[in-house]
Amino acid sequence: MKNLYKYTGIALAFLGTVLTTSCETDSAYEDEPASIAAIAVANPAFTTLEAAAVLGDVAVTLSNSNAGDPSGDFTVFAPTDDAFARLGLEETTLGVLQQPFLKNTLLYHVSNGNLLSSSINDGGTASSLLGPTRRFINRDGTLYINGSEILATDISASNGTVHVIDKVMIASGANVVETALALQSASVFKNPRLTYLVEAVVYAELAEALSNPAASFTVFAPTDQAFINLGTALGLTFTQPSDIRQLDKDLVTAVLLNHVFADVSAGKFTSELNAGTYDALGSDDITLGAFTDGVLSVSGSGNAAPANMVIPDVQTTNGIVHVIDQVLLPNL
Repeated sequence: MKNLYKYTGIALAFLGTVLTTSCETDSAYEDEPASIAAIAVANPAFTTLEAAAVLGDVAVTLSNSNAGDPSGDFTVFAPTDDAFARLGLEETTLGVLQQPFLKNTLLYHVSNGNLLSSSINDGGTASSLLGPTRRFINRDGTLYINGSEILATDISASNGTVHVIDKVMIASGANVVETALALQSASVFKNPRLTYLVEAVVYAELAEALSNPAASFTVFAPTDQAFINLGTALGLTFTQPSDIRQLDKDLVTAVLLNHVFADVSAGKFTSELNAGTYDALGSDDITLGAFTDGVLSVSGSGNAAPANMVIPDVQTTNGIVHVIDQVLLPNL
């Protein structure tokens, strides 16, 4: 795992925190490390995580022994400040998220018991306190949990173990369509993100197909701004989601189907996708760019420039959603 310890500075900073915190206690406890919450509080790489734990009402939980596990321990995959920044979030902007969603997101980063790096292997899985299971991927010697690179491992706390990751993990606990609805209805972000996409899916009568619990999809989900930009490019003005209905229904259906993989590339996190051309459910091919810094660009044959992933690796009950900043176009 060639990059597993590339961020050893973080691990060393944690160690310093543990030792410093220990020295401040009574001598009888001077060898005991700090709690998971205390380690995060004292480490400057985790100011956003600290604020999120307080706002999400999990700070007290991670300060104490785990009553839900015989070991009394937790395992936490801890996103750095840079990980939150990738989503446009920092300590002072967490208020754009709904508190229940923030709490669930944090619980998705936590497991019962001690899961040490020696037990983390390619293809393995680990359950979360939220419920959904995360999976581990070894990509060219670098270990990932879902689409997040594991930067440092086995940081010991008095109530468990911390591993450091480079992206915030998200799980909706719902299917693809319900996830889009949550993003549409301000259940996640206070400023909804996918209102036009939901309207388009309903208009094209694809909601039932994309809700299939037996299916596994990889879905590229354009933001509201992506649809507004599409309208402008077509000489139309989109000011509200229903304006999508200015377009021919068959065209909207064809375009939407070009945003979905349902074959061997279905249900894939970014860490499991490779550059190349793929068959989508529609008639067009989708081209993925190189896997760089944890994301891939994506484009249809009608896109002048590729789309970027805005929110990658959202785990749903029937696939993975990657939110992107452009609509993927066929040759029109």
